[in-house]
Amino acid sequence: MNTENKEADNLLPSSAAAQRISNLPKYSRFTQQELPAWKPILTPGSVITAFVSIGTAFIFFGLISLFASESVVEIVDRYDKDCIPSDDALPYIQSTQTNKTCIRKLIVPKKMRPPIYIYYQLDNFYQNHRRYIKSRSAKQLLSRAYENVTGDCEPEHKSNNQPIVPCGLVAWSLFNDTYVFSMNNNVIHVTRRFIAWRSDKSKFGDDVYPKNFQSGKLIGGGKLEEDKPLSEQNELMVWMRTAALPTFRKLYGMIDESAFEPNDEITVVIQNNYNTYSFGGKKKLVLSTTSWIGGKNNFLGIAYLVVGGLCLSITISFIVLYVMNPRPMGDPTFLSWNRNPVRRLN
Repeated sequence: MNTENKEADNLLPSSAAAQRISNLPKYSRFTQQELPAWKPILTPGSVITAFVSIGTAFIFFGLISLFASESVVEIVDRYDKDCIPSDDALPYIQSTQTNKTCIRKLIVPKKMRPPIYIYYQLDNFYQNHRRYIKSRSAKQLLSRAYENVTGDCEPEHKSNNQPIVPCGLVAWSLFNDTYVFSMNNNVIHVTRRFIAWRSDKSKFGDDVYPKNFQSGKLIGGGKLEEDKPLSEQNELMVWMRTAALPTFRKLYGMIDESAFEPNDEITVVIQNNYNTYSFGGKKKLVLSTTSWIGGKNNFLGIAYLVVGGLCLSITISFIVLYVMNPRPMGDPTFLSWNRNPVRRLN
């Protein structure tokens, strides 16, 4: 406390002086900014070293990611065009009298070890459309007590004045193509029990059963088992986790007992039921293995390589500038007001 403050305190009543002293903050090294601190000086050498380290690390992880992605074996088969008997697809797919069975042959390019994941891929399908994604009832899916809450589900909300469970366009458009796999006339077992996430199951109640689903005038996608609660119908839970992009894959099942050797021929019997022809969509069947980084995706590895390459390019630029035009540390002549002195008027 300086002399002026002491004199001011002497002029104050004793109670006021005591009050002012009590309001002073408690001393600590933190409040007084006396803690030790590290204040690095960015020298050319430290900056170049940092960029080289970051660039090398990014390139290293990028190469590892690309190697892991390339180790994934994928079989992608587009079947929507080949599984219709003529160019006029709409009458064929909309009729209940046409035979929609389609047989496809898949050749294994490399050895595929279980688990082998089966996906269906849809292109040009906008599950992120606002009208589509809002057409559901979260309360109805969670509890049987709210089965009449269908206000947001129009036009797929009621059938014969009875609530539809699950209601809404998302559930109504459930994917309903089926696949049966075999090799050498032996059926390959496909597990569909564990394809839904735990977070998906938490949104579906154990006491909610399908009711009036796909039984009215609007017939869209697949049907559900009426004797099973929604929390056990994994294909519905996977479908209702809406995709963010118009091209997406959803898990159909897993092959966890069979391994495929190179040049093995897999026979797939497809029931081509799902109507993607009315909006110009595509359907693909995907068989894929995984690596420690997940499925086949080169984006992460390429992104790492690009960032690492940029860091090394910046490093080279810094080195060239430092060699061609070095600047001594602490030289005041490089300050802007010394390089461009202001002329003073006499």
